Amino acid sequence: MTAVATPQQTKGPQQPSPVAGLKELVTRNMRTSGIYIAFVAIVALFAILTGGLSLSPRNVTSLVLQYSYILILAIGMVIVIIAGHIDLSVGSVVALTGAVSAILVIRNGQPWWVGALAALAVGVVIGCWQGFWVAYVGVPAFIVTLAGMLLFRGLTLIVLDNISLSPFGTPYTGIAGGFLNGLLGGDGYDAFTLIIAGIAVVGYAYSQLRARQARVRYQQTVEAMPLFVLKIVAIAAVVMWFAWQLAHERGLPIVLIIMAILIVAYSVVTTRTVFGRHVYAIGGNLAAAQLSGVKVKRVNFWIFVNMGFLAALAGVVFSSRSNGAQPAAGLNMELDAIAACFIGGASVSGGIGRVGGAMVGGLIMAVMSNGMSLMGVNQSWQAVVKGLVLLLAVAYDIYNKRRAAAAR
Repeated sequence: MTAVATPQQTKGPQQPSPVAGLKELVTRNMRTSGIYIAFVAIVALFAILTGGLSLSPRNVTSLVLQYSYILILAIGMVIVIIAGHIDLSVGSVVALTGAVSAILVIRNGQPWWVGALAALAVGVVIGCWQGFWVAYVGVPAFIVTLAGMLLFRGLTLIVLDNISLSPFGTPYTGIAGGFLNGLLGGDGYDAFTLIIAGIAVVGYAYSQLRARQARVRYQQTVEAMPLFVLKIVAIAAVVMWFAWQLAHERGLPIVLIIMAILIVAYSVVTTRTVFGRHVYAIGGNLAAAQLSGVKVKRVNFWIFVNMGFLAALAGVVFSSRSNGAQPAAGLNMELDAIAACFIGGASVSGGIGRVGGAMVGGLIMAVMSNGMSLMGVNQSWQAVVKGLVLLLAVAYDIYNKRRAAAAR
């Protein structure tokens, strides 16, 4: 009788997974590596220029509170950009949703949660409106959202009757300005903040270990174990230092909890779900995505519904932070969100980008703005610096593409 070889016998002994050194890890993906190197360099630069003031507990807490809504917008914007679109209307949506909430809570005396839910509902309706024109009518997203920028700004003026409304009062202001402090005690610091940070570090280390084991099983290149451990230790040190600063100020900001939930949820959605894979497929090669059976219209529609929801959430956070609604709220927020995505490694041609990268890009913008403000730099020069950084980020993306094409 002839023996039949099993798949394991046919393939032979399994080869060990390739191991990459530090130099290879850095050079293999210069776009991602460059973002983190630039972030560390910028933080260090402003720490020196401000005499350590930028790293003080009070300033670190203020940084979280002041730029949280930009980071929320960047989460939605990076998904839009990965799919090959753009959304110029998010600043106006922030203004309109904040105005709707203010009318209900301040003028009509409704509970705070009614205003917040109404704002989110308006954001979803706006997302459906824009998603319909982009996905089913076929109007380019640039035109649809440019029209939306004008339309929703005008509606904001109509809703507010061109006047500001304030104050919201508590507990609405607690959404962006509240803290969890003293739940588990602590001598001069908030123990709860440190425990939550520790749990986050353990969760991150476990997920990274699982991901590394999966790559080893499929014989993909992985970093050497000492480098892997060093990466986890370095990130853990940064997170715990950040938590230590918060714990010595006012504790854990509620808005930071909201952002953490969004970052984890959308990281999973974009990397581990069918919807996320379809978004990358559409942005990477639209024709191939259509031929492979991706329901492009449906995916594009939900991309803009999601963007409307997150813009509304940013509107709630911003109105809570400012304790009111203003006709001019949200001006240029779309530019900050788009800049965060491109600085964070998203490609101008679509198909490339990560939620984590957008967060780092947003933090780079936040640290630069905050640092220059502490140094007393004029707002005009701050805009100049931000523009140059955005230009260099996009130029770096183009350079990386050309280098990769030449290597083939």
